[in-house]
Amino acid sequence: MPGFAVLLGVLIAVLAVSMVIAISIGTVTVPLSEVWTVLGSHLGWNNSIIDPIRNQIIWEFRASRVVLAAVIGAALAVAGACLQVLARNGLADPYVLGVSSGAGLGAVLAISLGSAAVGGLGATGAAFVMSMVTLALVFVFAQRGGRVGPTRLVLAGVAVSYLASALTSLMQLYGDPLALRGTMFWLLGSLQNARWDDFGLIATTIVLCMIWLLGRARSMNVLASGDDTASALGVDVNRLRIELLVITSLLTATAVSVAGGIGFVGLMVPHGARFVVGPDHRRLLPVSLLAGATFMVSVDLLSRVIDRPNELPVGIFTALLGAPFFLLLMRRSARAHG
Repeated sequence: MPGFAVLLGVLIAVLAVSMVIAISIGTVTVPLSEVWTVLGSHLGWNNSIIDPIRNQIIWEFRASRVVLAAVIGAALAVAGACLQVLARNGLADPYVLGVSSGAGLGAVLAISLGSAAVGGLGATGAAFVMSMVTLALVFVFAQRGGRVGPTRLVLAGVAVSYLASALTSLMQLYGDPLALRGTMFWLLGSLQNARWDDFGLIATTIVLCMIWLLGRARSMNVLASGDDTASALGVDVNRLRIELLVITSLLTATAVSVAGGIGFVGLMVPHGARFVVGPDHRRLLPVSLLAGATFMVSVDLLSRVIDRPNELPVGIFTALLGAPFFLLLMRRSARAHG
């Protein structure tokens, strides 16, 4: 336990340093001393007089974006850890459930047809609502005899995801051509429109979900060993699987509705965390949360500086890193099973 506490301390420190560096670097690089001054002023560490322009760059533009990147990365990583035990498949990713495709459809509807077409909701609200509609469809199709099996869950998620993607493509073909660039950038994942107003919902979702998950961590450990073993030890397997499905979808839907389609975070980060701390979810979940936050902050920084002053979608970089990782895992899995 002391070693695990040290690991958590190191991860928190790495996350804090990466966030400060990400706030400092951008189209205009700001000295770290000024970053600390502005952050300290807003957080009550000091009463320094700050330049309004620097304050806008550091607090309104950079800090909001970096903090949002951290919570989105944390949400996707924790969702991935949950889904991998839910589906009993180490290759599972939150987007397997089709929640991302549903959110993309909702956002494209709002952007292409206007908020009136989706009940007055903006892109974020429409994305969240459609992602939960997608979850409901997956849940209905995954049931058999009142039970939700891992194989049917994955198959239903893939099918619904293809359906939502097809409808999204259709909307892009017949939608406003002027809105096409905006929808494509959103579908590929972007944090360029990050605001402090977006932080409250996803932060609250993560905190509540993490409290519940840590309370169910022992049951998740048992579920990972198989349904028969879990049932023999008194775990209501079907109920736990449904609860994990809802938690995973809430985390993914909230993240996607704010930042668009950012994939592979939920695949890579839990695997790295499992390699370091093992399969015990009492340790795996906190480590995945902190590692996911740091990973997303770093990738977002890369998307901003690799082609300055232009900005590239975050999803491009997570896919470039995640696709080879997925193929490597798939190859290792095939070797392990002969």
